[in-house]
Amino acid sequence: MLPKANALDRFLWRLRILDASSPLRVNLPVAVGVAGFHGFALLACVPWLFSWSGLAWAIAGLYLFGTLGINVGFHRLLTHRSFTCPRWLEKTLSLLGVCCWQGTPLNWVAVHRMHHQLSDQQNDPHSPKESFFWSHMGWFMVIDPAIYSLSTYDRYARDLIQDRFYKWLERPRVWRMIHRVQWAAFFTAGALVGGISTWSALGALQLGLSWLVWGVLVRTVAVWHITWSVNSVTHLWGYRNFNIRDNSRNNWLVGLVSNGEGWHNNHHADPRCAAHGRRWWELDVSYLTIRLFALAGLATDVVTPRRVRSLGEEELRQSAA
Repeated sequence: MLPKANALDRFLWRLRILDASSPLRVNLPVAVGVAGFHGFALLACVPWLFSWSGLAWAIAGLYLFGTLGINVGFHRLLTHRSFTCPRWLEKTLSLLGVCCWQGTPLNWVAVHRMHHQLSDQQNDPHSPKESFFWSHMGWFMVIDPAIYSLSTYDRYARDLIQDRFYKWLERPRVWRMIHRVQWAAFFTAGALVGGISTWSALGALQLGLSWLVWGVLVRTVAVWHITWSVNSVTHLWGYRNFNIRDNSRNNWLVGLVSNGEGWHNNHHADPRCAAHGRRWWELDVSYLTIRLFALAGLATDVVTPRRVRSLGEEELRQSAA
């Protein structure tokens, strides 16, 4: 049975962007949420809402939530088990990742493991072979029964399904509460600092809203596009250290802005390795963070680079066929 069509589905059918016979349907809440976040993030263009401390929070948030939450937590720890750490640290990293509004840990891990198994093949959840837009952000704005199903989660993320903490995070009221808490925390902290520094209600309101806009909205949108660029840009443009069966590339721009995730060809050649950078110029801040955890006794069993054999031209042609 096909999912129920909404008004946006029917509009896209008329434009021949979406096929009425396809099981794919627009995920209206996600599409509206993504558009809304981008729209509200434009409030950063209002001069009254600018503050240097708000800008500092946006930049710091790229590391705190993007690097620690997504790169280290969701990706290298939960998806690939590139290292182990105390349970409290794993939960903390997971909560930071949830604050980025990129789905729950279970959903994120299942889709990413599916991507690795089917990278740039027909059933890859977000291959740029469909289009750049599809791989960048279009794929998660539709409901695909082949991805969002209990059977897919059971196949690709069984370890998280069996974990009570991650099942708890699957509840909509839980992750919605987490978002409300972080929004309230940024606004309240900014209002307190603004009120103390200006001794006025208007000053408190101004800095509270500034921290909310820059520290949450701008930061969230920036982390989104950095993460999405790994799915899109690094499967289209860049250089390859290893000849492997997919189209993954190392892209220096994405590598730098993502704190190491953009060395994607290296990662696909050796997925479990905690280090994505292989050459001296391939800076990997995420891996340096894991090394700091290890020095502090908070990370063990860190997976180090292994020797990877590049495929010959004939092997690549056979795999493509």
